[in-house]
Amino acid sequence: MSSIKQKRLEGIIRKDISDIIQFDLKDPDVGFVTITDVEVSNDHSYATVYCTFLGKQPRNDAGLRALNRARGYIRTQLSQRLDIRRTPELTFVQDKAMENGRHIDEILQKIHESE
Repeated sequence: MSSIKQKRLEGIIRKDISDIIQFDLKDPDVGFVTITDVEVSNDHSYATVYCTFLGKQPRNDAGLRALNRARGYIRTQLSQRLDIRRTPELTFVQDKAMENGRHIDEILQKIHESE
């Protein structure tokens, strides 16, 4: 269960990471990425960053690898923007919610067509 303070911190981290990737990160492998969510552990030591990429799966995998390579740089930039004692360790993962939602929509459409 997350507190209001933790949810606020997650929102600030999500916005700051988006800005860092958009304006500071110069890796062309990242491509067009959207940070969809951030989950911070209760002790603020770790943060899981969920992201989606524009393009096909091989392109997405390359972008995810590039983000994980640059996570030290992103964490350093984030620590300069945040006013907290400890900046969390970052882990980037691909957000599958959009893909799962699209799959559910296809199933529902097939059910309606068969009726």
